[in-house]
Amino acid sequence: MSNGSLTRKLGFWSALALAVGTTIGSGIFVSVGEVARASGTPTVSIMAWLIGGLIAIPQMMVLGELSTAYPENGSGYVYLNKAGWRPLAFLYGWATFWALDPPSIAIMAIAIVSYAAVFFPFFAGIAGKLLAVAIILAITAIHYRSVKEGGVFQVLITAVKIVPFVIVVALGFMYMNTDNFAYTPPGGAANTSLMGGISATTWAYTGMAAICFMAGEIKNPGKVLPRALIGSVLIVLTLYTTLAVSVTGLMPFEQLMKSEAPVSEAVTFIPGLAHIASSFVSITAIIVILGSLSSCIMFQPRLEYVMARDGLFFKRFGQVHPKYETPSFSIIVQVVYACVLVFLSDLTTLLGYFTLTQLAINIMDFVAIYKCRKRDDYKPVYRMPAWRLTTILAILGATWLAWGTFTWAPWQGLLAAGIVIVTGLPVYHYWKKRNRSHRAPGIGHDEIPKEA
Repeated sequence: MSNGSLTRKLGFWSALALAVGTTIGSGIFVSVGEVARASGTPTVSIMAWLIGGLIAIPQMMVLGELSTAYPENGSGYVYLNKAGWRPLAFLYGWATFWALDPPSIAIMAIAIVSYAAVFFPFFAGIAGKLLAVAIILAITAIHYRSVKEGGVFQVLITAVKIVPFVIVVALGFMYMNTDNFAYTPPGGAANTSLMGGISATTWAYTGMAAICFMAGEIKNPGKVLPRALIGSVLIVLTLYTTLAVSVTGLMPFEQLMKSEAPVSEAVTFIPGLAHIASSFVSITAIIVILGSLSSCIMFQPRLEYVMARDGLFFKRFGQVHPKYETPSFSIIVQVVYACVLVFLSDLTTLLGYFTLTQLAINIMDFVAIYKCRKRDDYKPVYRMPAWRLTTILAILGATWLAWGTFTWAPWQGLLAAGIVIVTGLPVYHYWKKRNRSHRAPGIGHDEIPKEA
């Protein structure tokens, strides 16, 4: 029976699967072509994938230290709170709940249906929407009933989603045409851009930090969290880089740069798979996105759970199911909200606008370590090497991604940030005032009471 709080039930493999499963999504099916276009030549394109992954390592090192200093659920909310930036911590959760997490669940479910429609065309219109809702509810049932069983499912689905990529990589190396790597642009002058190529990879490498949202439910977090964070980067980096080499070796680079579905087109160059390329990629996409959907439903409700326990969100979000020991109410509300959003349109654009806010706050997560290291309770099990340099590299990498997002939609991103602030700050001050009136004597400003 539950003691009213979440307990540590997830091991290393569940944590690793959550990080890898969140990161590898549908974007990789088009990112290989985008990076090729931005890079200009095969060599620069492959280097961009390699360096793009290396850039993510300092970020995971920073999070590894912060998460072992404060092995609690909530990720950035906890670190910003500990740094003394409580309003910013609240806005982090406020924006995540309303504009990022449930919308991302809805978008992924719709994407799964779009690939399923390749085999079952009748899943269009309302039928497709209903199927998307059914998929969300089915995955939710797993994570609602047991975090341990949810972790096992995440391990299995992540392992399965990697298999098709391994097949493409292996066959690609077997049947590649090495002449493709000697591509020369028309006119003989290569218009290359390593920086542009690296920028095009950055989104593909986001997602590993998902396990920090569940740090309070991971066993032996001091050892597991750093290993899972850094290990996930190395796995994804290896997979993406070898996939880029494979795809580049299979199809002419000029065609790759123009392709909107590079992985699918590359498969057509593999003997025996040409006639099933579309079906192969569609099935792969369904599995890949299903794994990402599962991880999001698993970790996202933990943020609002922690905020509720801290008195800065609706009280019922802090409830733990007495039998299943999961944040049941938080899971249900977010999933219901996501199901409603399934029936709306243009969610992808909306999500993109609010992402700038999230990225800006993520930068503050890394900055927070300067403040946290001055706290008396800062005793991380893992300490990153050359912490000042590593933190600077992490901040620069996150700023790079934020700048790229800003240039994509500058005024929309600023407007979205304004909406988050204007709607969030009054609510924050209301909850802060109410929480102060109910705060028992002796509870510190940033301590989380047992019952909010």
